[in-house]
Formats: sequence, structure tokens, C-alpha cells
Amino acid sequence: MSTPLPLDDIRVIELGQLLAGPFCGQLLGDFGAEVIKVEDPGRGDPMRQWGREKPYGKSLWWPVVARNKKSVTVNLRTEQGQDLVRELIARADVLIENFRPGTLERWGLAPERLWEINPGLIVTRVTGFGQTGPYSSRAGYGSIGEAMGGIRYVTGDPDRPPARAGVSLGDSLAATFACLGTLVALHQRGRTGRGQVVDSAIYEAVLAMMESLIPEYQIAGYQRERTGTTLPNVSPSNVYPTADGEMVLIAANQDTVFRRLAEAMGRVELATDEKYATHGARGRWMEQLDGLVAEWSSTLAADDLLERLHAHGVPAGRIFRARDMLEDPHFASREAIVRLTHPGLGEFAMHNVVPKLSDSPGRVRHVGPELGEHNEDIYRDLLGLGDDAMASLRSAGVI
Repeated sequence: MSTPLPLDDIRVIELGQLLAGPFCGQLLGDFGAEVIKVEDPGRGDPMRQWGREKPYGKSLWWPVVARNKKSVTVNLRTEQGQDLVRELIARADVLIENFRPGTLERWGLAPERLWEINPGLIVTRVTGFGQTGPYSSRAGYGSIGEAMGGIRYVTGDPDRPPARAGVSLGDSLAATFACLGTLVALHQRGRTGRGQVVDSAIYEAVLAMMESLIPEYQIAGYQRERTGTTLPNVSPSNVYPTADGEMVLIAANQDTVFRRLAEAMGRVELATDEKYATHGARGRWMEQLDGLVAEWSSTLAADDLLERLHAHGVPAGRIFRARDMLEDPHFASREAIVRLTHPGLGEFAMHNVVPKLSDSPGRVRHVGPELGEHNEDIYRDLLGLGDDAMASLRSAGVI
């Protein structure tokens, strides 16, 4: 018998689509929440078609973001569909949505109305700009939130326009904070019995990651700029070349660690040189110090370089790609990648649940479902609909 999961007493209705809302649902589902994903009949979440590679016409993104979820179909633009969702919400703990503000209200699903039928409901809302404020009605994708939240401006090389990360960072951050807020709201409900709104804005989630960027400008008048592969005044901490053409990242900017790096380099005198002896001095002489480290690293093959650095306790590692992750013994030992069976693709590898809990860990139980795969289970078993009701809903195009 499988070990109970820590959130298996929580039912989530997910109305969101694409990434910002659904990633929040994925995180809750990873720890056992019953996530019932509501999708448009015939079309479903656009994530079912997203992703660069589509073997056999199937998305490789959908099985990940929809893992552990159940799929039902409902046309939310019909009164019958809205009534059906209210029935689901009446039996739920959490509602997740990431539509533009006002959409739920137009469908008669405003939080105030939902609390009339379920006072303990947590309504988790993920949007580009939040539920209030002059920008709240604007369409907001993750990329716009990344730009407004500050991370785009400081990402990339200084002589080029701002770059982006190769993943949907803004959406995922907003969803992660939405998940945090949902868990906090559930804890608070245990005290008060009342639900509340969790308002997660993409630009604010990005802003929350921007360290001391605001006071640096407000107090010191310093504007962070793009600095490529380095951080200003943090050295040595960069990607360095090797004799066999690999890339190795070395992070030895702390005083004690730099002393160990100097020993590994056979240049112990660097640790007492006034240009490199302190964190501040190394920052001022960053370019020269990076040159010294690169000159040394390029004389060694990557394996030999890493072996020497690890032996001296210097943080260092390769720049991993997917192939490296699938072959790495540490990934394997910690089960950082889990392999499941996909009905149309066979063995399917994806990242495992994070973080790891010692007594009540999460678990990836299955890949993303087929569209409407759980209509019968949810509508018949949970809502108690009979044959006639199901047939009527189908013929009307509601499910």
C-alpha cells in the first residue's frame, strides 16, 4: 500500500491554463492534493500543444505540468457549465485560476459568491499585474512580468539588449509564490474556518527575487546593469575554459575559499596579495583575477580540474545539459529524475518532486491526463450525476 501523501486531504479545482496557474496546481499535486483540472471541451489547455519537440504529435511539456492531475471538460461560457463548476467548488478546498482579472466575476464565480456556498474556499489568483492597480486589466504574460519586475534588465551582456532565461521564469516564480500563499491560507483557515484570496502577480514574484536592487538605487544611487557571466565585485565566480574545450564554473569569492583556490592553483601567494586578499579587493581587480584563473584552468582537462578543485574544497562544476543530468550519478542517487510510463511515448523521464521531505515526501504518480479522462469519475462519483444528466450535458456541449 502506498504511503499517504501530506496533502491528500486537499481538493483543488484548477481553472487556469498555460503555465502560471497550472504550475501552482502541479506543485500542490506533487504532494498529494487531488487536482481536478477543468478544460474546454474539444480543445483543452493550450499546453497540450506547446513545446518545441512533438514526437507522434504529442507535447512533451503537457505530461510534466499536468502530472498527478485529473482532467474534466466544462464549457465555462455556458450557465450550465458555470453551475457544474460551482458544484465542484462546493466540494473543494482551493480554486486556482489565472485568467485576466474580472473573468471569474463575469462568469458568476466571484470569490464573494463562491464563499456563499463554500466559506472555507481558498481562491488562488495568478495574473501578470495582480487583481488591483491601474495595470490590473492588462494582458500579462510571464515575459512582461520579467521585464517589469527587473530581471530582464540585468540579464545578458552589457553591450547587447536584455536577454531572457531559456525557461518561463516569471510564470514559474508567480506560481511558486501562489503555492506558498495557498499553503499559508490553508493554515490560516485551520484557525478561522474562513477562506481568502491569494493574489500572486508575476511582476511582484520576479521583484521578490531582485535582492537589494531597490535600496541600492534608492540609498546609494547605484543602478545595476547587465554584466554577462559575472556579478559586479564578486570574484572569482565565473565560467572558465579547460584544456579539452569544456566549461567549468568556479565560485571562490569568499576569503577562505579563495585561499583554497590559490592552493589548488599552486599560487598560495595570491591569498596574501593586497589585490586579492579580501572580498572587496578581489572585486576591484576582478578582470585581472579572472584572467589568472582562466590561464590556470586552461592548462587542465575538465575532469582533472574538477578533481583538484573538489579535493581543495572549492565549489566548482560543469554547465549541465539534459544529457549530463540523465547520466550523472548524483542525480541518480537522489532520484532527482523520475521515470514514468507514458501511454503513447513509453518511458518518460522528468524532474522529480522538490523539496524532499524526510517523513512525508511528495511523489509523481502519473503523467498528464488525456482531455476529459476523468469526466466519468468526477461527475458520477463525486457529483452523483446519472446517465440522463451526463447525456444532457454532452449533447448541450457543456462537457
